[in-house]
Amino acid sequence: MASVRPRRSVLYMPGANARAIEKAKSLACDAVIFDLEDAVSPDQKAMAREQVADAVRAGGYGRRELIIRINALASPWGAEDVAAAVAANPHAVLLPKVETAHEVRALDQAMSAAGAYEDMAIWCMIETPKGVLNAQDIAISDKRVGAFVMGTSDLVKDLRARHTADRTPVLTSLSLSLLAARAAGIACLDGVYLDLEDEAGFAAACEQGRDLGFDGKTLIHPKQIDAANQAFAPSPSDVDHARQVIAAFEAAEAEGKGVAVLDGKLVEVLHVAEARETITLADAIAERSG
Repeated sequence: MASVRPRRSVLYMPGANARAIEKAKSLACDAVIFDLEDAVSPDQKAMAREQVADAVRAGGYGRRELIIRINALASPWGAEDVAAAVAANPHAVLLPKVETAHEVRALDQAMSAAGAYEDMAIWCMIETPKGVLNAQDIAISDKRVGAFVMGTSDLVKDLRARHTADRTPVLTSLSLSLLAARAAGIACLDGVYLDLEDEAGFAAACEQGRDLGFDGKTLIHPKQIDAANQAFAPSPSDVDHARQVIAAFEAAEAEGKGVAVLDGKLVEVLHVAEARETITLADAIAERSG
């Protein structure tokens, strides 16, 4: 299996908040999205851009993945955001409200013109009905595309739906986007949870996202990190069972059998592949935390 990067907890940090940008260096999140878009007022855009670029360029964030969310390319700030982001050399540039493959290719061209390294990824916000319906084309639009990030707040607004505990109004959109991401072999991150005081609700949303197949959850506050890390990481019992699955199958193979039985359940090649993925992710998390 290819190398795995844990993305259990992906924390938005407002680009205009110098204290928050510094604090991210000490937090247990797997990734940080430095936001130049929604979290920054128009009169602070230039300052935030410079501040974020300086912070990412200076480093000090350890193994955390660093992403810069720019403003839309067509906005008054888009072109300068791209230039500053590329110069800072983050792991990825996050494009908001992606609706077409053309937008992604335009960003790739702008990044390449600014001198972006080949492995600097493009992450795409999927947060509109059109974006969801075009998710398959967006996912395969460009070699730089590395992840989808669900923007559920904007999506609920555009659907004229309501935020509900079970998220039924957006399950179709989440599933379509996740299907497109998995078909293209890219990561997919669940949307934010807005009620900071509802810890039980947040934990339930993390569990739901994990069960749906998301790699992790985007967060709006550091207090949400621990619950996300726990939900999207294999538990010790998960890892132990994965090792048992592999051992049982290898023993069956040694006897010339194509399947094995573990605790009364059939073990086939697909279960072994899943077990290896579990162990690989657990090892990556342990390495990141070490």
